[in-house]
Amino acid sequence: MTSKRRRAQRLGGACMLLLGAAATSAMAQDKQAATELPAVEVTAPSPIVRRHTVPVRTTARVTRGGTARNRERGPEVAAAPAPATPQQGVLPIVTNQFATVTVVPNDEIRREGGGQLGDLLFSKPGITGSSFAPGASSRPIIRGLDVNRVGIVENGTNSNGASDLGEDHFVPIDPLATNQVEVVRGPAALRYGSTSIGGVVSATNNRIPDAVPTCAAPPFQSFGMSAPQATPGAPCITAETRTAVSSVDRGVEGGVLIDAGAGNFALHADAYGRKTSDYAIPAYPYLADQTRPVNGRQPNSATQSDGGSIGGSYFFQGGFIGAAITQNDALYHIPGIDGADHNTRIDGHQTKLNVKGEYRPDAAAIDTIRFWAGATNYKHNEIGLADPADPTSDGVRQTFTNKEQEIRTEVQLMPFNARFAEVTTAIGFQAGHQELTAPSPDNPGTLFNGLWDPNNNTRVAGYAFNEFKFTEATRAQIAGRIEHVELHGSTPDFPADFLPNGATQTSIARNPSYTPKSGSIGLLQDLPGGMVGSITAQYVERAPKPAELFSRGAHDATATFDIGNPNLTIETAKSVEVGLRRATGPFRFEATAFYTRFDNFIYRRLTGVMCDDDFASCGAPGAELNQAVYSQRDATFRGGEFQSQLDVGAFHGGIWGIENQFDVVRATFTDGTNVPRIPPLRMGGGLFWRDDNWLMRINLLHAFPQNNIAAVAETPTPGYNLLKAEVSYKTRLNPSWFGAREMMVGLVGNNLLNESIRNSVSYTKDEVLMPGIGVRAFANFKF
Repeated sequence: MTSKRRRAQRLGGACMLLLGAAATSAMAQDKQAATELPAVEVTAPSPIVRRHTVPVRTTARVTRGGTARNRERGPEVAAAPAPATPQQGVLPIVTNQFATVTVVPNDEIRREGGGQLGDLLFSKPGITGSSFAPGASSRPIIRGLDVNRVGIVENGTNSNGASDLGEDHFVPIDPLATNQVEVVRGPAALRYGSTSIGGVVSATNNRIPDAVPTCAAPPFQSFGMSAPQATPGAPCITAETRTAVSSVDRGVEGGVLIDAGAGNFALHADAYGRKTSDYAIPAYPYLADQTRPVNGRQPNSATQSDGGSIGGSYFFQGGFIGAAITQNDALYHIPGIDGADHNTRIDGHQTKLNVKGEYRPDAAAIDTIRFWAGATNYKHNEIGLADPADPTSDGVRQTFTNKEQEIRTEVQLMPFNARFAEVTTAIGFQAGHQELTAPSPDNPGTLFNGLWDPNNNTRVAGYAFNEFKFTEATRAQIAGRIEHVELHGSTPDFPADFLPNGATQTSIARNPSYTPKSGSIGLLQDLPGGMVGSITAQYVERAPKPAELFSRGAHDATATFDIGNPNLTIETAKSVEVGLRRATGPFRFEATAFYTRFDNFIYRRLTGVMCDDDFASCGAPGAELNQAVYSQRDATFRGGEFQSQLDVGAFHGGIWGIENQFDVVRATFTDGTNVPRIPPLRMGGGLFWRDDNWLMRINLLHAFPQNNIAAVAETPTPGYNLLKAEVSYKTRLNPSWFGAREMMVGLVGNNLLNESIRNSVSYTKDEVLMPGIGVRAFANFKF
């Protein structure tokens, strides 16, 4: 056993012992010493909004036909109240959902930073990032499940980029322009589609306002005074600036967000940008080649991105309708030997139009009608040298385009008394169309010109959620979804030696269709001591996606030759999840265990054969691309997560405490061999101190070595210790000083042990190290 592993185990054991020893005394503290915690509001998990659980309600005066009327309504359609946000540094635990929901609130996003959702969520229990290009392309991975089983949505519609088509592709949602991130697991994922078996990552912001902003009037008279009562509908403009600099990559980032409203209208605008250089690393990154120059930085890892949005909403009697147009741009380099040799980089652009609305009619049967719609035009070019020795050969090696449209409508019915329970039902309809291309100029006019021929798919679905409230303490949920998917594309038969003598490979039209069906059942039970228990069971069918069916060529940025399988069948997942949570009092925790059995699990299998630009080159000496074949086998995933936070006691006017976390996933095929690219066992803990303004924290996360690897073309990954520390200060300001009414500033130190960290789920982990020791300084002002 290595000394690092022994140190981490001793630290983890000490944290657990300290937690157990302190819990008893903390539970016995006077009630006044316990922190009052605001409710954590989540928007993504379920189409059923429980009105009685919304912590803030307001009565707004609205008009219809010139007649003033009073109507009670939630914050979605009224003047915006002061939000009930979790206290800074308090672990947010969601207890009113039927499966685990991880929430990253606004303050934590501002402290943590990160250019991609995978970077932001990298250390959360049960979640990590793909880290193909740290800071530039990192997609969230949930419980070992990635691209085709994890949905990513923004404000209720799919992100609609190309991140699910290749690990090198960026997610067109920037944390810099995001207010909250929710990671939803379990039955609630049926709301978004069967391609979200692993879960859904939902990012929300105010690009389509769902409330009219309100301002305090008159202004503050002196520092420390509370804001006077706001007047709903009065003209109001608020602004926010978000800035940060980082040492490890010489990065700088900044964003401006503006919200305005008057009467029945609300407007939003934002713009952001970030730029980094090649990031510093603690050691030599390339395991297979020790001869290349590196000079202390990961070669070819610089990034640049920017974007902006403008949107608005109109509020009327009982509802609102709004729209926003958003632009996302990114130009980033792909680290690794092949990326550095060819100066590979990706130049991506996305334009997206979103529409959202809600209506609460004065009806006996219908509570709320909601809808979302989106249209996306996405394109990126993969640029690089065709010949590493010839700088004039620089050009576009591959292009990806995605044109996608989506609409989703939900109707929530009024609760009714079924004698045995109060029943609330929500039904939904979802439809979408997608057109994909991936041409390459390297082989024009040939069968293998690009990763796949142009293809398209259409999907329609209906779903229903039913919640049963037997008592205030006992609730149940039954949900179901049925969808139909039609795909149209083409691909040749593989392998080529199956063809008759003298025959050549030709592209064959493929038009598969699937009708996956899914269902779930769950129970939520309040328990003594403020705890809540849950158990859910799911049956989910998933149709294969275009990349799994139609791939048949070189993928330059990932250095693979991908081979799809047009004969893939529906993948089925049967899951059980058990959870126990506590969100109140000095000891807050969340514990989850899960088991999933996959029939016909679809995965990308590296064969160990090397290829060049066409199938005939596979196995030839000197070939540079890993052959990857989409295959199906039965598999089993099981594991669990735990996280907790304990307020030990008062110290210097604040509260100090300890926190810890643990997560593990074990994934095997039915013959006992390992599913490739699975995250390692991780455990960690730390100390914190907080008061109304300050937050100080230090944490160590230890990842154990990952030796449970695929038999072919996967290497073991060593363990690591990730030490982080942060200090931040948040306070209200007197606007008369320089206009700002709130400020949050801080410093965050990352990888303070300067460890050589390799991410076991990354295809390039043997060539790409995670960033070394670095400090990030940030400042956030609200006006």
